[in-house]
This record gives sequence, structure tokens and C-alpha cells, in this order.
Amino acid sequence: MIDCDEWGPEKVVKVYDPKTGMMGFSVIDNTALGPAKGGIRLESDVTLEEVARLARAMTWKCALADLPFGGGKSGIIADPKAVNKHKVVAAFSRALKQEVPDQYIAAPDMNMGEDEMKTFAKANGSLEACTGKPIDMGGLPHELGSTGFGVFHSILVALRYLNMPVAGATVAIEGFGNVGQFTAKFLSEKGVKIVAVSDSKGGIYNPKGLDVPKLIHVKNEVGTVGDYEDAQKIRQSELFELDVCVLVPGARPDVITGKNVNNIKAKIVAEAANIPMTKDIERVLHDRHVLVIPDIVCNAGGVISSYVEHIGGDNDKAFKMIQEKITRNCRIMLKIAKEKGVMPRDAGLIIAQDRVKSAMDARDKKINE
Repeated sequence: MIDCDEWGPEKVVKVYDPKTGMMGFSVIDNTALGPAKGGIRLESDVTLEEVARLARAMTWKCALADLPFGGGKSGIIADPKAVNKHKVVAAFSRALKQEVPDQYIAAPDMNMGEDEMKTFAKANGSLEACTGKPIDMGGLPHELGSTGFGVFHSILVALRYLNMPVAGATVAIEGFGNVGQFTAKFLSEKGVKIVAVSDSKGGIYNPKGLDVPKLIHVKNEVGTVGDYEDAQKIRQSELFELDVCVLVPGARPDVITGKNVNNIKAKIVAEAANIPMTKDIERVLHDRHVLVIPDIVCNAGGVISSYVEHIGGDNDKAFKMIQEKITRNCRIMLKIAKEKGVMPRDAGLIIAQDRVKSAMDARDKKINE
């Protein structure tokens, strides 16, 4: 079961294609500000409950970024290594044709990239069906690093907010796909020391710092960070408990739980992944004076880039807007959190919910006129 409240979800669509065996769902959470925006997650264990939580996060993320989008998310239940992704994605796109693009606009997410978005758009018959498309289709693919660029700027704001030096700050990153790699790249170029990273096969740690360009090369050539030589191997779970300045959960949901939250030593947790912990767990960290930059601000670079693609802008415009919006939104959120004595997520929600509520009221007024 998924929760329903005064915000949504407005629509839950479950689809199945007997020819390909495609099974999936889309949650359109709230469209008061515009068509629901959110990526498609392709995983064998993705659930409707997970997608509904992600869709709600997108509602707040788009509102907080002041974009004319609502919140949505989709999931396709499939093993990305065992299926023909393009056939499955095409079937999913055709099944959602009634909703896309007027009510929902798709985007990449886990195991979905620009090639899959190309397939999705073609199967739908409209370039407006999704963002994150290849450049030759007028797209700004997430492979350009937009989400990681936003995470990078949120970390800069957090470090400066706590009066911690940027150069030499130590960072551990869980997940070394697109977001993790670009977060590491941009941070290391600022003098930040990336000391640990992990992927689905394990993790590595070197307190003196990792050579990020070399690490990215190893990951992309071999497929795992574990083959990077100048570091000790660690378990994925160990990464969360390292004594670092910044911890970046950047892969799966709910990786910080009641079992490991009290072992976290980082001063800042930057949520590069969506819903890496529940709000209650964030509160535990907040009460321990750990600064958590929530996903609805931290990883909004992707959806900001999607908006720029949607209006026909280029990569330079996207990166400029990402820097401006995330830097400003982080500062405003932290200012409100301090003034009201609440944790950052609650401060962000104050802004986002006010914007969504105003849009819902305006929509109701227009209908009743």
C-alpha cells in the first residue's frame, strides 16, 4: 500500500505488456505546478512503494527549485543485465502514451541513460515525452554530469556554512556511477580529498586520497572500483562509518538506517541519492549535530537540467542555472532551518509546500470560476 494525503498521488498507473513481459508502474504525485517530472528506475527489486516515495520527493524538489513541473516517478521491474532494455522501455513508453507527455515527462534514473530515453521518445512519438535524450535529439543527457554538479555545489555551501575549509576536506562516496563520478570529479578539482568510494561489488579506501581521474578510468574500463590498486578494500557498509568530513550516499534508497546511523562520523551528509534514509533517521543525525543536505535540494541538478532541455536550452545554460539555483536554495534552506530551529528538510518543505499549496488553490479557483 502507498500513502495518500492532501498532496497526492493524483494517479497510479500499473502496466504490463504480454509480448515482452514488461511490468511497471508510474506514480503521478502532483501536477499543480505542471506536468509530473521524474525518472524511470529499471531494477528487478523496484517496488511501487519506493516509486511513490520518490515521486513525492520529486514534487518537493521541483517546487523548491522553482520549476514549472510537478512530481512523478516510474519503475520497470526487470533485471537490467538479463532483458533487452530497449524492447522493454519501448513497451513501457507505449503503455503510458495516455499520460505522456501531458501529465508525465520521463527522465533517466537507475539503469536508464540517453539511449533508453531515445527509445522512450521514439516509442511515444514526441520529443517532449522525456528529457535526458541524446544531444542529436536536442537533449541534455545526464551523462554530462548535471546531477553530480549540483551535489558538488551543495557540498560547497555546506562546508562554508560550517566554516570548514574546502581544500583538504575528506569525502566518502557511496555509489560510483554517473552521479558519484561527477561529484568526485568536481570536488577533487576544488582540492577536496576523495578518500573512499564504493559500487555494487565493494569499496576502497585510502586516507591519503584517491586519484579520481585514474579511478574513473578503472571503473569505466573494468566495471568496478575494486580494481583500483592504490587503496585498501573495504565492505560497502564500512564506508558509511569512516571518519570523514562529508558522506555522500549516492546509490540506493534506505542505506542509512537505525542499524548504522549512530556509527556515522561525518559532519555533513549530502544526499546525492534519492531517499537514502527516512525523515526519522535524518532527525537522529540532526540531533547529533550532523548537517544533512536533503535530496530535494542536493541532487536537484538533474531536474534543473531537464527543465533547460525542456525549454530548448544548452549545456552551458543548464550548468549556470544549476549552480545558481542549488547554491541559492541551499543557503535559503539553511537560513530558515537556523532561524526556526528545524532540520534542513523541514525548512525546505516549508518553501516547497507553500508553492505547491498556492498552485493547488489557484487551480481550484480557476475550475470554480
